[in-house]
Amino acid sequence: MEEALIQAKISPELGKVLGVQPQINSKAKSLTEAFLKNSIQNQDRHNLKAMLTHKAVVLGYARPKKSKRNSKKAKGLNARQKRAMKVFQIKPEDQRYQLFLPLHELWRQYITDLCGGLKPTCSPQFVQQKLLKADFHGAIITVVRSKCPSYVGTTGILVQEFKHVFKIITEEDKLKVIPKRNSVFAVEINGFVSHIYGNKFEQRASERSAKKFKVRGTIDL
Repeated sequence: MEEALIQAKISPELGKVLGVQPQINSKAKSLTEAFLKNSIQNQDRHNLKAMLTHKAVVLGYARPKKSKRNSKKAKGLNARQKRAMKVFQIKPEDQRYQLFLPLHELWRQYITDLCGGLKPTCSPQFVQQKLLKADFHGAIITVVRSKCPSYVGTTGILVQEFKHVFKIITEEDKLKVIPKRNSVFAVEINGFVSHIYGNKFEQRASERSAKKFKVRGTIDL
């Protein structure tokens, strides 16, 4: 490969046009050497001193740790502690039908407001959709169908609802525990009678409010 021409002598005619005076060869050579020396990096300069002088050195950086707040959250009772303390047990002296009638009146007002007044023009489908996600504590429910014949006909005020059972107080002041599975319940509000299929109702009241129910034709026990 031919060497590239680094410098060339300017002709006198071109020098007159550019206004450049020709220099002595020694001066031109020294200028070229100085330029090349400053332009080309010398390997000998790559020492520690040059690195610290001409380059940025990234040191180890530790982020400051955030101070944890010593906030103590109140812990609730677990299921075992609740059973030991008998939180969900109703005392025998409180198992009276008349004692829960005010709760039933509050529930009727709650359902009436929830269903937009329960007017005669309200469609049964609209009321049914509202009842699916409603809270039934205080409702008077009746077992209309069950695989256990002894449950059929039991009527009372719902005082406690769990995932798998209803606890109701009958007019005879007896606490009955009715399983939801394999049972059908009827609820009457201002002439509207709604049926609850226990097999599809096996959720807690808080979980049922956020659940999406699918419309089905028939449901067998």
